[in-house]
Amino acid sequence: MDTSRKVQFEEALNLTGFGKFNYVTLLVNVLVILSVVFEIYSVSYVVPTSACDLQTTVYQQGLIASTPMAGIIITSNFWGYLADTRGRRKIVILSLLLSFSSSTLACFSPNWICLFIFKFISSTALAGTYPLGLTILGEFTPAHKRAIMVAMIGTVFTMSFGLLGILSIPISNLKFSYHVPILGINLVPWRLLNFLTTTPAAIAAFATYLTYETPKFLLSVGEEEKALDVLRRMFKINTGKGREQYQVHSLFLDESSSEPSKSLWASIKSQTTPLLKPPLLKNTLILSFLFSIVYFVINPFYVWLPVVANAIVQTKNNGQNGLTLCETLRYSENLTVAQSNVCAMNSTAMFTVFIVTLVLGSLNAFLSATIEHIGKKRLLIFVQIISALTGLGINFSAHWAMNSVLFLLFLVGILNFGFLCTFSVDMFPTYVK
Repeated sequence: MDTSRKVQFEEALNLTGFGKFNYVTLLVNVLVILSVVFEIYSVSYVVPTSACDLQTTVYQQGLIASTPMAGIIITSNFWGYLADTRGRRKIVILSLLLSFSSSTLACFSPNWICLFIFKFISSTALAGTYPLGLTILGEFTPAHKRAIMVAMIGTVFTMSFGLLGILSIPISNLKFSYHVPILGINLVPWRLLNFLTTTPAAIAAFATYLTYETPKFLLSVGEEEKALDVLRRMFKINTGKGREQYQVHSLFLDESSSEPSKSLWASIKSQTTPLLKPPLLKNTLILSFLFSIVYFVINPFYVWLPVVANAIVQTKNNGQNGLTLCETLRYSENLTVAQSNVCAMNSTAMFTVFIVTLVLGSLNAFLSATIEHIGKKRLLIFVQIISALTGLGINFSAHWAMNSVLFLLFLVGILNFGFLCTFSVDMFPTYVK
């Protein structure tokens, strides 16, 4: 290779090979995604099991459960701006530590308002962590392996939710209660469950601290030597050869970049406005529309999957047949009100949640493995059609088994969140990714 010529970044990344470094990076990002899922979706288990202790109404439970989604929507752009200007690794660590701190405080909430506030702060801290984790993974992975590596994270995402269900079974059924006079609270199982679900964030923050900043980001902010150093380290770990054998000595990034701005507002504007004008405007509008469908239409049902599973099991166990899914949920709600002293969720239902997420995760792994053969666009359309048709079919079903099957197929649409992220990684330049 001519060492005097500048090498395009993607070519330089391919020359590092694909091996141990990429698998370790995948493992670190698995920890990041696990911590995000455990924290964001912990409300699906914490809210119902805390109802007896905090004396929450159905409407108050709904407000608490909505905080993660609200927090993510409100602050995602801000965290994205920080990640594109201050560095991916630094912001991931900050987000995880802030989330861990806030969620730990939530364990000592004396009432539902404090739980609402701490969970809101925790979710806002993690707002950009999931897509940022995918971005880091994508920027460390050679192009020919990028789509499958990013899509595989979707498997971790879905199965992590199921692990929450398994974790909640033994904990939510514990009977201990210790009064803490100075705090005016009772230490009961839901507080232990909440603490265990936030612990992965601290572990993920430490694991991320041990990694490198992405070379693509370093190059995008003019740190060519640092980017080369990371690429040489990647080459050594992947190939086992000496760093001096990596035959790239000069890099260039074949994409546009933003101009540096002095003020905070000007800097945020310079990072955001390119998304709202050609040539990125078309991609921004299309992906925003598709993300909105997946996020707003399917994600709420995924959040309430434990409640839906619990309702179906309760109606079946009580011999209630011929109910639609909506009628099943109403019956379960009335039954919970009648049994006001029972807040632990049904163990069979929680195991069912694990099985559902295992099926979704396995399906995502299969689809991810075939994504290069089928094509990202065809796969996206196919999954969305299946989800849409079964979503409509649920309204006409009045049998618990059929309701369960249709609801499972409807939730398949959540896999498109990961597939859409593969488009985002490829379609946007580094400085606004």
